[in-house]
Amino acid sequence: MYAIEIEQESDGRWIAEVPDLPGVLVYGQTRDEAVRKAQALSLRVLAERLEHGEALPQVENVFSIVA
Repeated sequence: MYAIEIEQESDGRWIAEVPDLPGVLVYGQTRDEAVRKAQALSLRVLAERLEHGEALPQVENVFSIVA
């Protein structure tokens, strides 16, 4: 599981960050939009790492592999 840290900026925008995935930091006009953007960017970051053979954190809560 990846924690998404969320807070509202003084201008009303929401900022969402996934501390365990460097570079995952997004803004949204609403809390839900910021969360969705953080989730989408997190999946992109993980996909890039997978495609380039980089080490991935455990993702057993995301996928189930059936033999």
